[in-house]
Amino acid sequence: MKTSQYNKIFFACCLSLVVTAMTFAIRAGILGELSEEFAFSDTQLGWINSMAFLGFPLATMIGGIIYNQIGAKKLLLIAVIGHLLGLILTIFAGGFWSLLISTFCIGFANGSVEAGANPLIADIYHDDKTTMLNRFHVWFPGGIVIGALIAFAMTRLGIAWQWQIAVMLIPTVIYGYLVSSQAFPSVKNSETSTATNFRSLFSPLYIFMLVCMTLTSTAELGTQQWVERILGDSGAHPMLILAMVTGLMAIGRYFAGPVVHLLNPAGVLLAGSVIATAGIYLMSVSAGGMVYFSALLFAIGVMYFWPTMLGFVSEYQAKTGAMGLSLIGGLGMFSVSIWNPIIGRWLDTAREQALAQGVSIEAADLIAGQATLTNLAIFPGVLIVLFSLLFLYTKRKQQPLESNLASKQAG
Repeated sequence: MKTSQYNKIFFACCLSLVVTAMTFAIRAGILGELSEEFAFSDTQLGWINSMAFLGFPLATMIGGIIYNQIGAKKLLLIAVIGHLLGLILTIFAGGFWSLLISTFCIGFANGSVEAGANPLIADIYHDDKTTMLNRFHVWFPGGIVIGALIAFAMTRLGIAWQWQIAVMLIPTVIYGYLVSSQAFPSVKNSETSTATNFRSLFSPLYIFMLVCMTLTSTAELGTQQWVERILGDSGAHPMLILAMVTGLMAIGRYFAGPVVHLLNPAGVLLAGSVIATAGIYLMSVSAGGMVYFSALLFAIGVMYFWPTMLGFVSEYQAKTGAMGLSLIGGLGMFSVSIWNPIIGRWLDTAREQALAQGVSIEAADLIAGQATLTNLAIFPGVLIVLFSLLFLYTKRKQQPLESNLASKQAG
């Protein structure tokens, strides 16, 4: 296929990721309205949120297994159907159980996007995988910016949360048309066979990366998904913070190439874990204007986590193929699914303890948010240790290669 055709497919993939991100942002923005309308506790909101992060890994794991048989196009068409069904069911939801089902459908659609697009992009841009995966994943924070600003504006105008959900039907229909009208490249070469992929999943390095992915995804997405509930009484507007954070992440991912080449993927992940830990900790002790500064640190820390984890696996564990990319992305989202109700319970428990001490509701909400952020800072803190080990490992692996190359050049 010609490069122009690949670029059209890449654009369709990016738009599908915009929809994925908008579901994430707008859902985060309407948690307060859902809590008021249906009298939900934060723990119940956590279970609803978890359905999106449960549907996602199921779709990516299934998609990773069948990718070699059906290809990226059919997986992306499954995503279109899932998004349309989930959004419509959400608009007409009447309570807890209907929201669980509709959120699961949206999560399954989001996972289908990742299962189809990640290996496709790694294949068609095989000479620059990490950079192009970062550019693709620009549109996750980019879509969150769009969704956060829509949620902010529509909430300020008093527009019901159902209409905020309905807005997402427009880009869904557009990317559905683009995907259905493009000719996609066929899955090729035997080295990416399902049997080879499966055997390669048991590599110690790949298993190590799976463990790290559970922590990177929770540090990034667990914090962002609860921004409205955590920072609602911090003196800073949560949706503006979300838009600011994800806007910076989008810019950083677009220009990821020089950063990745300078530090190498392991170095990028290590630096990110240090900065993310500092950012989340500072948010836990800040109020007012300082929240914006600490949120910027958080954004710098997590901006490269997800795409660089995928890029690392694609480069250093290439034989895991589509299955490897889908499994690591799915496990990352599954870990967020597990932690969502726990994060909600952290908020409920800390709020109840604060209220028992006689503080106001607003003060109790602030205390609960800060206590929850303190807990969330543990995730990137552990990653500092793990990514230090990974950095040392990759350095040792590179040294013999560099010595051999120097010997050949001297000869």
